[in-house]
Amino acid sequence: MDWFWLVLIVFWTGGFAWVADNVRTALRHRHERKLQLLEAARQERLAVEAANKSPEPVCGCTHHLAKHDKQGQCHERVEVPVAWDENKKPLRYEAGQCNCQQYVGPQPLSQVFAEELTDLA
Repeated sequence: MDWFWLVLIVFWTGGFAWVADNVRTALRHRHERKLQLLEAARQERLAVEAANKSPEPVCGCTHHLAKHDKQGQCHERVEVPVAWDENKKPLRYEAGQCNCQQYVGPQPLSQVFAEELTDLA
């Protein structure tokens, strides 16, 4: 029964507050580390997915290769500002031709089959 009085004295003096604070801090840090690990795994997954994609054939004018003809001229319709306010901000737009002169994006590669190189000797 002597241990009961010892526990009661420690409880009255606030000794358990120190233990509870340490446990609470440890659990908070563990939770933060777990969130960081989950975020790192998500970033790694996104990087792997992005690495497996082939580059999109998009020109500097932000239009796809399909919008350009054989000479590289862009045939996409865009909004062209026709009226401005006193701060030189466009007020009104009209449909117009894209000013892109030549397609400068990545050239898509065709699918090529190549046999494996093996040492038959």
